[in-house]
Amino acid sequence: MVVTADASLGVLPRGDVLIDGSTIAAVAPELQPPPGPEPEVIDVAGRLVIPGFVDTHRHTWQSIVRGFAANWTLGQYLAGIHAGVSRHFRPEDTYLANLLGALEALDSGITTLLDWSHNLYTPEHADAAVQALRDSGLRAVFAHGGGAHEWGAVPSDVPHTADVRRVRAEHFASDDGLVTMAIALRGPQFTVPEVNRHDYALATDLDLPITVHVGDGEWGRRGPVRGMARDGLLRDRTTYVHCNTLADDELRMIADSGGSASVAPDVELAMGHGWPATRRLLDAGIRPSLSIDVCSLNGGDMFATMRTTIGVQRAFDNARAAENGNEPERLELTCRDVFEFATIDGARACGLADRAGSLTPGKQADVVVLNSGLATSPLNNPLGALVYAAHPGLVDTVFVAGQCRKRNGALVGVDVPALLSRAERSRDHVIAAFPEATRETEWFPGTVHAQEG
Repeated sequence: MVVTADASLGVLPRGDVLIDGSTIAAVAPELQPPPGPEPEVIDVAGRLVIPGFVDTHRHTWQSIVRGFAANWTLGQYLAGIHAGVSRHFRPEDTYLANLLGALEALDSGITTLLDWSHNLYTPEHADAAVQALRDSGLRAVFAHGGGAHEWGAVPSDVPHTADVRRVRAEHFASDDGLVTMAIALRGPQFTVPEVNRHDYALATDLDLPITVHVGDGEWGRRGPVRGMARDGLLRDRTTYVHCNTLADDELRMIADSGGSASVAPDVELAMGHGWPATRRLLDAGIRPSLSIDVCSLNGGDMFATMRTTIGVQRAFDNARAAENGNEPERLELTCRDVFEFATIDGARACGLADRAGSLTPGKQADVVVLNSGLATSPLNNPLGALVYAAHPGLVDTVFVAGQCRKRNGALVGVDVPALLSRAERSRDHVIAAFPEATRETEWFPGTVHAQEG
């Protein structure tokens, strides 16, 4: 069964997908072998074939400090990660964390990842982060987010590092590669106004798409998008991450500017960002995308994120109906909606809808095959099974741009035990350098509070 995420193709109860080089050549109920050399045939009868998932916002460098933030508020996270362990990362730690996180994503069926990389303390850290994404074989957007010294105190008066210019020139002279570039800005919540204007001018000068945090808890209640509108900073190549505590008029401003949004429900609910803005974004005319966000708190697969997204929003929709004395006649948010948030809407947010996000002929062949399993069989409603029942253990085969990155349930060409051993040594270095952090007991750092300014 082929779930295409393409409105014109829909779901094929029985279908074939033809990959020619890096490209999807055809999708149809039945395809004949093309002329020329005998093609490789992968028999996936009885399984689900889907486009790779798209994660539009992940701080991948935190992969080696998994679990540190599992019991933290947003303020404790800013203190413990940005003012704490982050400054002890060496370039090799950044490399290993990015490689580990990217391969974790691939292993679970995420083929496109926006790496919101905001621990680039030196040029060597930036080079290491980019190299790890390239070595993973993932399709990635490297979103340059500066270093820990720009996040240690908020609102910050430190401009975005000028090294972003070198990274653009040396690593991303073209926007056509498997790994492309964006800029991850702190925005009006975490910088003083003149720095925010400087950073946006820098993004314009470098012709880079922008991803920015807005609407995070108390930081987001002071009209950050209104301030950006006054400064003429709203534009269509911007993804607004979170949006929880933005006012309705600010969401409409984003929609009117052509901007996109990224919702990270697991982290938002855990750290006090506010209720996920899924319904409010839809009401404003914005199809949200989904993100893993802080992998120092939560797991890195899209199946769990889809379940959180739909569960929370349906609870709100049902509660609203009950408050009005009604029983809902139908569920407004469907499994198809949420699957599209995780695929084609994510590709649009990353500026990659012409390459990824759906099984559409002419696009890059980012294809995932899921095994049938006890949780999904018998398969009666494929979209329902993907959102409510599937899990990373079912991901059997993964292609990125026509290259097989996972086959028969195992990553291709990856020595996983060796990688995990290296990651543990990296983690040990960070803990040794910052003894307040410990993995034997729970650690609760101080708190960074929202300040006026």
